Amino acid sequence: MLGEGILKGMLETARNFFGSYVSKERLTTVEYPEKRIPAFANARVFPFLVYDGSDSLGGMRCVACQICEKECPPKCIYIEKSKDKKPDYVGKPQFYPARFDIDISVCMSCQICVEVCPFEAIKMDTEFELATDDRFGGLLYDREQLAKSNEYYHSIHPAEANEVDARLAEEKAKVEARAKAAAQAAAAKTAPGSSETPGGGS
Repeated sequence: MLGEGILKGMLETARNFFGSYVSKERLTTVEYPEKRIPAFANARVFPFLVYDGSDSLGGMRCVACQICEKECPPKCIYIEKSKDKKPDYVGKPQFYPARFDIDISVCMSCQICVEVCPFEAIKMDTEFELATDDRFGGLLYDREQLAKSNEYYHSIHPAEANEVDARLAEEKAKVEARAKAAAQAAAAKTAPGSSETPGGGS
């Protein structure tokens, strides 16, 4: 029948229009900013840096490997590696970012930086109210502005954060087990009566 598709489309539009007045589930608008729709767990806006503990700089997971800077399509990430090192979450000395900036006005929210980071140090935020009247540098975020706690990460992406924490805890347990085994082996070699003891032997 000629025009059947148009009639079906108009019928669907009418159903949605009148349905929004009688069903809260179909009412898709809110009186913003007085009311707000909670962000979805998979929502992504701009990146932030995760830190553990209470020290936003001392506990930062980033080791300034610069992979995210190299892989960023619009080249909006700027990193300067430190000259010294600090212990990471497993106690291994690592470099850290002396400078870590992201130009939010250039970022395209592609999440490639998150996908390539091997240290679970950079994640996507859900905060979108970032408007500013500063035309010069107002959207250039430094590491202090980008740093957010692991607790905050859990609050916006709980399932993903739990998975990451479990993986990091497993890696830490493996490192500690290897270190303990190496310490026990070294102690056994230097124990009295051991053939490895200096001056011992037959």
